[in-house]
Amino acid sequence: MEFKDYYQILGVDETADDKTIKTAYRRLARKYHPDINKEKDAEDKFKEVAEAYDVLKDKEKRAEYDQLRQYGRSGQFEPPPDWQGGAHFYRSAGDYSHSGGNEDFSDFFESIFGGRGGFHQEPRQHKGQDIETELGVFLEDLVKGQPKAIQFSYPAINAQGHRENISKTLEVKIPKGIQDGERIRLRGQGAPGVNGGESGDLYLTIKFVPHPVFDIEKNQLMLTVPLLPHEAALGAKVIVPTLTDKVQLSIPPNTQAGSKLRLKAKGLPTKTGQGDLLAVIRVVMPSIMTEQDKALWQKLADSIHENPRSEWG
Repeated sequence: MEFKDYYQILGVDETADDKTIKTAYRRLARKYHPDINKEKDAEDKFKEVAEAYDVLKDKEKRAEYDQLRQYGRSGQFEPPPDWQGGAHFYRSAGDYSHSGGNEDFSDFFESIFGGRGGFHQEPRQHKGQDIETELGVFLEDLVKGQPKAIQFSYPAINAQGHRENISKTLEVKIPKGIQDGERIRLRGQGAPGVNGGESGDLYLTIKFVPHPVFDIEKNQLMLTVPLLPHEAALGAKVIVPTLTDKVQLSIPPNTQAGSKLRLKAKGLPTKTGQGDLLAVIRVVMPSIMTEQDKALWQKLADSIHENPRSEWG
């Protein structure tokens, strides 16, 4: 079924007020009125203009049409599966009426507002629009378990029948064990329904804010710990950060670069507990080396008789 864009038919913007819509209708109705315009397609255009005005001048029908308009922007219209026909049909020809009278509206109009004839049905309820947005989350927020404030907006039709964006703020509790990129649903937190219908849902895609110190591997945190050569060789106790505090990490003697030391329950929350923090060892050379330092390194080199590349043959 061909989609009819009533705003385009009247030549008005979707945010047009009642006065603008009425002015556009009067101008086009006079232009295409069959008693004035004798062109072949004038009567069809007059009916189309009258149909568009019948919908857009009525705030309830306009709100219902705006809700369904998203299904027809590609040029074809298929009502959503749960749509059972319209709520507000009653004939209104406006300021100009065809001398023949009783002209029908289109199949598109019927598919939205249901049935034909001069009767008025009770307004039909329709679910509000679902809203999708991203929620940026700091790793510290995941550990603290505190609610996260989010602000978003959705389109709505106000009491005057005009389209406007409504802002909404919510406190969202982040589920334990959530992963970056996962999607959560908040039922009934989307746009309000039409004529008392249930509200739409809010869908949040979780996006972890990159941390300056930690990397993430599932529910584990990865922390690169730089050590000087003598710390790796002799062992040491170093202070390392976590998401909640600082703790002492014991470095065993002869620790190799790339080794991973585990700090239990210092990672991200899981559905049943707490992940771990893995400290990944990186050996770094001193940035400044004196002649005396070089002599000591040479003395150390002369005392070591091991070739770490011997397996190369």
